[in-house]
Order: sequence, then C-alpha cells, then structure tokens
Amino acid sequence: MEHLLHLDHNTARPLYLQLEEQLIELIESGQLAVGDSLPPERKLAEALGISRSTVQQSYAILRERQLLAGQGRQGSIIQNEAARLRPGMDRLRGFTEELEKLGRRPSVRVLECRIVEDRSVASLFGLPSTAKFLRLVRVRLGDDVPLSRESAWYSLEAAPFLADADPTQSIYGQLAAKGLPPASCDQTVEATMPNQEEAEIFGFEQPFPCLLIKRKTHALSGVMLEYVEGTFRGDAYVYRLKLDA
Repeated sequence: MEHLLHLDHNTARPLYLQLEEQLIELIESGQLAVGDSLPPERKLAEALGISRSTVQQSYAILRERQLLAGQGRQGSIIQNEAARLRPGMDRLRGFTEELEKLGRRPSVRVLECRIVEDRSVASLFGLPSTAKFLRLVRVRLGDDVPLSRESAWYSLEAAPFLADADPTQSIYGQLAAKGLPPASCDQTVEATMPNQEEAEIFGFEQPFPCLLIKRKTHALSGVMLEYVEGTFRGDAYVYRLKLDA
C-alpha cells in the first residue's frame, strides 16, 4: 500500500494532513476496501520516511471519522460507520447473543476462571463475606478482533451449578439452560482510558478512549446473579438508546 502514497516534503501543508487526505482518497476510490488492513504506525512511518507521530495523527483523524478501527499489532482495519457495533440498551443480552444478532462471530479467550471469596464483592451481592463466587476474566472477541476485557463474579449461592460452568461458552446461556435466565440488570456506562494490560490486549500502540461498563444482573426472583466490569474499546462500539416522550 505504501507505494500508493506520495507525500510532498516541500510544501507548507502538514504531512499528517497529506497522509490523511490520501488515505481517504484511496478508501473512497475503492483502492482500499472495508476490511483491508493498514500497516502499524511504526512500519508505515519507516516506509514513508516520516515520524511515527505523523502517522499517529493521521490514523487518529481516521478513527474520529469512524473510517478506521484498531486490529491489534497487525495494524488497523478500514471500516465504515455501519461496521461499528451498535448494541441496544433496551434489552438484556449476553455478549454472545448480542454479537450473533449483529452478524458477528463471537469468541472468547479465558484469562482466569476460579472459585473465590471476596468480601467487597460479597457486599455488592448482599451476601456474607464467606460467600463463594465464580470469578471469570475473559477477553471477548468479534470476528477474532478483541472487543472487551471483562471481569465478572457469579453467585454460587444463587447458581451453584456455575462451579462447573464452561467459561468458553455463554454464561447467560448456561443460566437459562438451568431455568435461571437473567431477567433484569442495573448498568452504567462511562468513559475511561485502558490500563496497560487492556491496551496490550486491544493492540493499542497509544491509549485510546474506551467504555467502562458496570452491570448488576438479577434473576426473575430478584436474586443477584452477576456483577461484571468490562472495558470495551471505544473505536468499535456505539451504544444506542431510545427515549420516549
């Protein structure tokens, strides 16, 4: 792709704007199609003989215009506005169901799966400090691209069968299969910056704004089943909310 880019170092027009404009022209002309990858910042900078910060500026503008999404250390991927995930906030769905509904292929990478006691988490559930929980830390992927890192706790008092849960499968699906489907949740969404581990998981060469989602999930009886904190990459998600007058 580098051979398609020709930057003029003898003009007052900033190099990062030249690069941005030429990349947009390649996208609009179809020479770069949705799903094509751009090189990592460092590699493109070396190929063009410019600074890495110049490429970073150009890529950042393309992300703001929602034409570019991170794809880990393999670079970045061309997208259009429709390619961003738009999960609804009007219905409780698990990650697997949400991705399948949006036509994406979900998968998971398990970082931690164990039975724990946690006094602070127990207090969130209104349980004794000795209560036991299934703790799961997972990276959730869509079409093999890391989309979120989630830390979740599931009450083994409410759902003891989760002690033998398959962490690679939908926990909501396993709850439903045992007659205990999630019925409601309290959820907050706020802006955050990824920590070092999350940035490495997402493949960010520079920290990029993310969404921090915290959720308490309850069964139909009102008993609390789950508490989860998830960091979702901001360049892949748009949340929609329908408001009625």
